[in-house]
Amino acid sequence: MSDFATKPFVKLVEVGPRDGLQNEKVTVPTETKRRLVEMLGEAGLNAIEVTAFVSPDRVPQMADNAALMTSIQRRPGVAYPVLVPNLRGLEAALAAGVTEIAVFGSASESFSHKNINCSISESLARFEPVMRAAEQAHVKVRGYVSCVLGCPYEGIVAPDKVATVARNLYELGCYEISLGDTIGIGTPRGTHQLFDAVAKYVPRDRLAGHFHDTYGQALVNIYAALCEGIRTFDSSVAGLGGCPYAPGASGNVATEDVIYLLHGVGMETGIDLGKVIDAGLFISTAIGRKPASKLGLARLAKANCA
Repeated sequence: MSDFATKPFVKLVEVGPRDGLQNEKVTVPTETKRRLVEMLGEAGLNAIEVTAFVSPDRVPQMADNAALMTSIQRRPGVAYPVLVPNLRGLEAALAAGVTEIAVFGSASESFSHKNINCSISESLARFEPVMRAAEQAHVKVRGYVSCVLGCPYEGIVAPDKVATVARNLYELGCYEISLGDTIGIGTPRGTHQLFDAVAKYVPRDRLAGHFHDTYGQALVNIYAALCEGIRTFDSSVAGLGGCPYAPGASGNVATEDVIYLLHGVGMETGIDLGKVIDAGLFISTAIGRKPASKLGLARLAKANCA
């Protein structure tokens, strides 16, 4: 078990503006997205995934990717990565001034075919020209691996399968690999086994956890990953998100709730929790729903009792 005191700082990668909003049926105005990104930056988050340079036919919510990227006021020291599926997406991202991208693969063959219409090996081959072009453009690349603890089509996914995909992405040049429990079925035991397996090939300080909260296990899985020495986690303000190719998957773990946990166990984040709650309430109001975060709901309840 890791000693928290020796590595007290935890980095959060905020994925709400992209992963959180991508499945909203009603188009969220570009100005609303811009304000959300800037509120998150003001709160102290230093990595905010803004959008995805994907086909608007597949993800209509991301059709304003270039307009959004060029409208945000970027803060010094804050990374604004975007998701890209291929070389064409990278070229469009570069034209919008992007300096960091993310590519995404899967540990499940079935999910890979459903999500990006190709096998795992084919997806890795597609990334090779993207990685070369990104290196030439001095753009950092982060890698995602989905379905690391389970797949909606194949069930439990073996840790060794995840380790193979993560190792390939790392060897291709991804500076960090985020392991995603896409359908949120993971438990602490599985989380320990997962990071133990992947850490044989990818250093722990190059790994991140990305947990959905479908079965209410995201926070305990994050704690398990902390015990494994993991110090980077993805989260989504107000618990926004889901996956169109993973039936039943609920939103990502809420950024507000993760910060509360981290601060509660003595970890440092450099993030103003109150401002993140404000950002969560802002976007929840904008899309016409209550926040999924426990802290956001508590703020609303307190306000209603005042």
